[in-house]
Parts: sequence; C-alpha cells; structure tokens
Amino acid sequence: MLTKSDFPQTLASRFQQGDESALNEMYRLYSGPMFVTALSLVGDRELAAEAVQQAFVQAWRASSSFDTSRELQPWLYAITRRTAIDAYRRSRRFAGMVPFAAVSESSLSLDPPSIEAIWQAWQVRRALDQLPQDEHEVLRLAYYNSLTQSEISSHLKVPLGTVKSRTARAQRRMMQLLVHLGEDVVDKVST
Repeated sequence: MLTKSDFPQTLASRFQQGDESALNEMYRLYSGPMFVTALSLVGDRELAAEAVQQAFVQAWRASSSFDTSRELQPWLYAITRRTAIDAYRRSRRFAGMVPFAAVSESSLSLDPPSIEAIWQAWQVRRALDQLPQDEHEVLRLAYYNSLTQSEISSHLKVPLGTVKSRTARAQRRMMQLLVHLGEDVVDKVST
C-alpha cells in the first residue's frame, strides 16, 4: 500500500519513464500553484496561463532526463519561472515597451519591491561579479537557470566533482562577501 510520502516519488518515476497519465496527474496537482507563481511574475492572466502551458511542454520534453531523486514541484516551479519571464519578454518586445534587460525580476511581481530588497539584490549581484569566472558560472547556471549540478557538469563539459567543488567554493565566497547583509541573506546564498 502506498503512503502519502511514496506518492510524489512514484509519480516522479512514472513521469521520468514517459507515462502520460503521470503528466496528467502532475497537471492536476501542480498547474494551479504554477499559475499563481507565473501570475505573480507577469501580472497578466493570459501570459501566466501561456507560461504554465509552456512549462508543462518543456517538462514533458525533458521527462526522460528528470532526476527522480529530486522533487517534482520545485523543478516545475523553476521551469514555470523561466517560461513566465520568457513570456513577459516576448510580450514587452512586441508591445514596444522597455526591454526586459532593463527590468529586474523583482519589479515583475505585483507588489513593488522595498528599497531594502533592491539594495540586497544589488549587493548579491555585485558579490557574484567578484567571483572568479568558473565559480560565477556554476552559481549563475544553478540559481538563474535552475540547472542541477549534473546538468551544469554536462553543460560546461567538466566532471561532476568539479562542479560540486566550484559550487561549494563559490557559496563560501558569497557568504563572506555578503556577511554585512545579515543572516537572512547569507542563509539564502548557502542553500
């Protein structure tokens, strides 16, 4: 008999094996929260719905490479976040508005960011720019592109152990560079 804790893993395994019914279950379980995530980023219901649809298409295309040791929900949210940002970029490009590169992610949410949040984001970007290129790259791919360490290893064509050591070194350096921001921000960098 399956327990509640077994269900997500079983679903992940079935999804990874290409079971279409698993995709339907995932849609039923996660499409609502994914829509809320997308809507909070783009502020438009149609764009958010488009982003969720595209996220499921991308997830299904990548299903065979899904690492079943990971959880489905955070993986789907990361894909949703990227597709929402892409949808926002496309909509702004066609509307002739400000290019997306000039707009920070925090400004896409429905609530305006606080001055503290803007300052902290600037401090994190500044610290990231101070890292050696190899460490900067692994953090960028992990946090901004939501790649796993295995995916980063494949993308950079370096051994997995190298990616892990670069990530650990980069996180230690970031914690040192951001210690002045307090424990809340440093904890986010170290996870």
